[in-house]
This record gives sequence, structure tokens and C-alpha cells, in this order.
Amino acid sequence: MAIETPKAIVFDVNETLSDMSPLGARFVEVGASASMAPLWFASVLRDGFALTAAGENPVFAELARELLRSLLAEAQLNRGVDEAADHVMDGFARLQVHPDVVNGVHRLHEDGFRLATLSNGSTAVAERLLEDAHVRDRFDRLMSVEDAGAWKPTQRAYEHAASELDVKPADLLLVAVHPWDVHGAARAGLQTAWVNRSDGEYPTTFAEPTYVVSGIDALAELWDAQSPLL
Repeated sequence: MAIETPKAIVFDVNETLSDMSPLGARFVEVGASASMAPLWFASVLRDGFALTAAGENPVFAELARELLRSLLAEAQLNRGVDEAADHVMDGFARLQVHPDVVNGVHRLHEDGFRLATLSNGSTAVAERLLEDAHVRDRFDRLMSVEDAGAWKPTQRAYEHAASELDVKPADLLLVAVHPWDVHGAARAGLQTAWVNRSDGEYPTTFAEPTYVVSGIDALAELWDAQSPLL
């Protein structure tokens, strides 16, 4: 069955657009281990999902800082916990985009796609990230689950994005590096693209993505080739 070309494309932000690999250095600079960076981010997602399942809509930054303080309190720091947490959070706010993002965004925009973001974090983080990459003007909307009322991967978050962009869910493509995000979007009726920069295997427990790409620049090639990767 042929897959319709989407009318709009919405990107996840954290890790999908932003490169979080430099964050480990921030932990090292305060006397902690670089391995705490992925553990911390995974803990934020875990607790955010749990609170969402309980009917709440936590603020990403508040939850992230609280969990960060708790994690850092177990390390032999070279400064106070609050100062260390501020240093790491500042690094999170200063992340840059992956190398494949800028060219891919320009190409998609030039091809006539409407572009947007949908993050479990604030729109301010996406705003700064895209402005620093000089691609903010390529995006129609920057959206946060703070306005949707529930974190991704709940159906409510994706329906909010479709409504804000005035398109049917089936005409909207969600692009993410996280299989759980792809799964949630697929369950909500969106087309999906899994960004697989590490050449990993997609978990069979989640709904299969519509497309698999190695980066955002590769996403732009899908419709040039006139055929999906899957």
C-alpha cells in the first residue's frame, strides 16, 4: 500500500535534534562520572512517564533538576550540590544540533514541508537550539507538552500537535530517535520516522516505524527517491 507524503513534519527535540554527548563533560567538571548523564536523562523520562500515567503533567525542567540534585548528592563533588546542578543544567541548555540536522532541515523546508517541533521539554529550549543552528525560521511552530496537557507518548500529545498544525494525524510525520516516541505517534495515527544514527536494532516490542533514516539529512531524501525505506 502506498504511503501518502506527509503535509507536515514534527520533530522530537532532545536527542533527536540536539546532540547530548557533550553533557557527560559537565558531570565530570563537577566531580561526578560522565556515565551519570544518560542515567539522569533516562530517570527524567521514567519519572515523567510515571507522573503522566498518574494523570499529572510535570514540568520537564523542574523534574530534571530535582532528579539531578538527588543523583549528584551521591557523588564526590568539587562544589555544592546546587551549584553542580546549575552547571549541568546550563550545559543542557547549551547543547547544539547533530551535524545532520541543519542541511536536512533546509532541504525539507525547500521541498515545501511545514516543519514543527514537539518536546516533553519547554519551547524555550527548542527555540535556543534552533536559533543557534540558524534554522529557527524554517519552523512554523515550536510546541511543548506543557500546552498539550500530557507528555509524549500519550495520544493526547500527538493529537495536540496535529490540531495546532491543522492537519489530520495521518498527514503528520513524527521524527524521533526514541522508539517509545515512534510507538506513541504510530498509535495516535501519525506516520513515523525513526532516526537510527547508531546503526542499532529497532525494538520489536514497539510499533514499526513508517521510515528508518540515518539522520535528518537522510529524511529529506525519502521523497526525492519517491519510495519509503520500509
